[in-house]
Amino acid sequence: MFDNLSAKLDRAFKNIKGQGRITELNVAATVKEIRRALIDADVNYKVAKDVTDSIRLKALGQDVLISVSPGQLLTKIVAEELTVLMGQESVPVNLGGNPNTILIAGLQGSGKTTFSGKLAHYIKKKGHSVLLVACDIYRPAAIDQLKVLGAQIDVEVFAEIENKDVISIAKNAMKYAKAHGKKSVIIDTAGRLAVDEQMMAEISGLKKQIKPAETLFVVDAMTGQDAVHTAQAFNERLNFDGVVLTKLDGDT
Repeated sequence: MFDNLSAKLDRAFKNIKGQGRITELNVAATVKEIRRALIDADVNYKVAKDVTDSIRLKALGQDVLISVSPGQLLTKIVAEELTVLMGQESVPVNLGGNPNTILIAGLQGSGKTTFSGKLAHYIKKKGHSVLLVACDIYRPAAIDQLKVLGAQIDVEVFAEIENKDVISIAKNAMKYAKAHGKKSVIIDTAGRLAVDEQMMAEISGLKKQIKPAETLFVVDAMTGQDAVHTAQAFNERLNFDGVVLTKLDGDT
């Protein structure tokens, strides 16, 4: 996704590279191409317009130093605006609690299980003993997939194959974690649609029972702008703490 956007932005900057000074004409042409690049990357039109309007105003409001070309200045302004858009602060995962518990939620096929393994590896490298919990009782081979990932990163996986009550599995996993000195518990859950009331009630009930330090919503980046609506629907039920975008090698 970012490679495609970067290539399109590079083409946009060709309008102003080599120019001796910034003018309304060359800025307008460049900003138009930047807006088109953002929209092609499935950025919401209003967001793309707000960002490019801000870029245009800042570009026209600055004097160009002798040592800085108009192209360099505009590149700097665009980088700053995109940084603001994506979020300027890095917020670490909340590792509070004993044990620390992280609930993973999202749609089917969004990459929750793979992300759970990656998150476990990340937390393990910080010196925490981690327990992965298999609470996807619906998808065939979901438990096996989590066990394979756990074996690859040397992280234990808690599963109760015959148990079909996710709240019971999670509670038993918490007891196991405390008894075996696990500092972090990552609960991988089944994929679900926001319109599936039974499944949404299940995960909201699970959250109420285990009271996780973090609830993370995992979404496939290739979903595009519809991911915003999906996240809003999930947030109404889960009040999650963060969104994880997977499959960023796509073009949206």
